[in-house]
Formats: sequence, structure tokens, C-alpha cells
Amino acid sequence: MTARHGHRRPLSHGVEWEFDKVTFSREFPRNVVTKLLVERAEHGGWELARVRITPDGTRRVVLRRRIIRAVRTA
Repeated sequence: MTARHGHRRPLSHGVEWEFDKVTFSREFPRNVVTKLLVERAEHGGWELARVRITPDGTRRVVLRRRIIRAVRTA
């Protein structure tokens, strides 16, 4: 499993998302990949944005989470 962190971009007005790309090799069974992704969702606030399965069986997963900016009050 490999991961790349920190990609950010706005998708719609006023909402910013942080993206994380994770790659799972074909040796990881489907239930193990599911368990790892559920753990990231529950503990890190990530949601599934995209899954691509390549011809060699590698899973390329894109996760996203909303960036919440604190607004300073007077």
C-alpha cells in the first residue's frame, strides 16, 4: 500500500477538499482493502471519491475530506 497526501482544490463555491491517493497491490484481498478504507474513514474523516482497478489488479483509490476553516470572530 502506498499513499500520497495533501492535494487540495476547491470543487464548488466555498467548499475545499483535501485529496489522498492510495494504491493497493493485487496481493491485498478485497475484504482487507475494505477494512483499511473503513478504518481511514472512521478515524480520519475520509470518504471515497474514486476507485480504479487496473488491468494488472492494482487498486488506485482517491479519498477526499472537506477542509473546514475556522473563522475568527471579533
